[in-house]
Amino acid sequence: MSTTKTQSNLYTIMEERKSVRVYDPAFKIPQVELEAIIQEATSAPSSSNLQPWRFLVIQDEAVKTELRAIANNQEQVETSSAIIAVLGNAEMYKQVEQIYTQNVAEGHMGEAQKDLMITNTLRTYPAAPLEVRKNIATFDAGLISMQLMLIAKEKGYDTVTMGGFDKEKFAKRFELPEHIFPVVLIAIGKAAAPAYGSSRLPLKDIARFI
Repeated sequence: MSTTKTQSNLYTIMEERKSVRVYDPAFKIPQVELEAIIQEATSAPSSSNLQPWRFLVIQDEAVKTELRAIANNQEQVETSSAIIAVLGNAEMYKQVEQIYTQNVAEGHMGEAQKDLMITNTLRTYPAAPLEVRKNIATFDAGLISMQLMLIAKEKGYDTVTMGGFDKEKFAKRFELPEHIFPVVLIAIGKAAAPAYGSSRLPLKDIARFI
């Protein structure tokens, strides 16, 4: 089977997705489109399928102005169409019964496997230190963030991820519950200027085959 890039437009999307920081402030993405992008991104994998991601989508102009001050005065916070805050849920295990009951209802597994997964999850996750659970949620949030940005590009929108913001101030401003914490901000909109290209390290510097 050929592995050339002509197989799929996935390669084109991956190559065309750039970190855009200059946006057209007049361009607005309809909320239904934002909802579709997030919904489609939820096919991303997660530890034990617990889906520990949550999203706060900020479209209001006044709130974006407030957020810009929290996010190191980054212009794209205010000029993009919306900011998708990707949050982690450190108590992801609390929805295990809902998730695995739905798995059975959709025909993905039987009752015995469901019961085993629920038992194992409730034995393991609550006993894990908070830092471990936050690390799991952060990793899974990264998986869905990348998927979200590729889907956005496929739909003709531009994005950039931002880790440079005051997470404590963000959590306080948006009254996040104690177990919910911010991971990254994703600006989404329409580019008003080309993004810079960027180089990548050669494979020999990053991979070892044994």
